Amino acid sequence: MDDRTNPARPVGGARYDRDLYTWALEQAALLRAGRITEADALNIAEELDDVGNEQYDKLESALRLILLHLLKWDHQPQRRSRSWHGSIAVQRKHVLQVLRKNPGLKSVAHEAMIEAYETARIEAATQTALEQETFAVDCPYSWDEIMDRPIAWPPKE
Repeated sequence: MDDRTNPARPVGGARYDRDLYTWALEQAALLRAGRITEADALNIAEELDDVGNEQYDKLESALRLILLHLLKWDHQPQRRSRSWHGSIAVQRKHVLQVLRKNPGLKSVAHEAMIEAYETARIEAATQTALEQETFAVDCPYSWDEIMDRPIAWPPKE
């Protein structure tokens, strides 16, 4: 099959698998021009799935960082730092921003929290030099605790 008959490359266009940037611009132009039949529908659908997955990954990543620092905060109180406090605050804002921009993610936020905790638990064990068994297998925090539990800085003596 040559480039003129390959559905992954419209006539005169870039190949999806060789130049995603140019391909995406060309696909957008085709759609805006109403030339739907010339668009690479299968690969456009694939890219749209990827966009949705990237938003989920942003949510999970922000939750992972919150959970990591909450675990460290709770298991190493003597090492609490302004950095941990700041990370929790920033990532809470990031979670809210991702959910505000992508309200459909609210239905999978609990799933993202569970997945984020699994990774945060491993990272917390590595970063604290504590045994992984020190940290609960299941997430010990509710959504409200993750998002709203007060984290006082500087620590009260």
